[in-house]
Amino acid sequence: MFAVVKTGGKQYRVAEGDVIKVEKLEGEAGKNITLDEVLMIGDDKGVKVGEPLLKGANVTAEVLEQKKDKKITVFKKKRRHNYRRKKGHRQEITVLRVKAIAATAAKKAPAKEAPAEKAPAKEAAKKAAPKTAAPKTAAKKAPAKAAAPKAAAPKAAAKKAPAKKAAPKTKAAAK
Repeated sequence: MFAVVKTGGKQYRVAEGDVIKVEKLEGEAGKNITLDEVLMIGDDKGVKVGEPLLKGANVTAEVLEQKKDKKITVFKKKRRHNYRRKKGHRQEITVLRVKAIAATAAKKAPAKEAPAEKAPAKEAAKKAAPKTAAPKTAAKKAPAKAAAPKAAAPKAAAKKAPAKKAAPKTKAAAK
């Protein structure tokens, strides 16, 4: 069984017993960490792909150590300008050993049935709602009347605009 897990902005294909290096995660050596962002799980039966994540799936891993990765050299140069800059960087990483891969949990299915039982209560509330709907429509009509005077104001401004355009004189008329 394998899984594709997302952590630290990267994706890793892992199987039980694999040792992987990921960007720093909180946790001391010997502690267990659960990675919840599982994108895909595959086994002999087939492959399950999430959209984008698989609900209820997770990967349990043990923290082996917290350390710094190899040094990366960053060198910038612009030829013929005597411009050279050299910097280094060591990324902090966490070394993990994958212990278990858990597929979608079976407890999620009954949780979806519970809101279906509440649906009749919602329908009863909707039946009571039309009685209170009449005052809401009256409240909507009042702002519509207030919107009409606002529409008249831009028309008045539009009438003034052509008068300003006629005022500037051309160079030929000024001579």
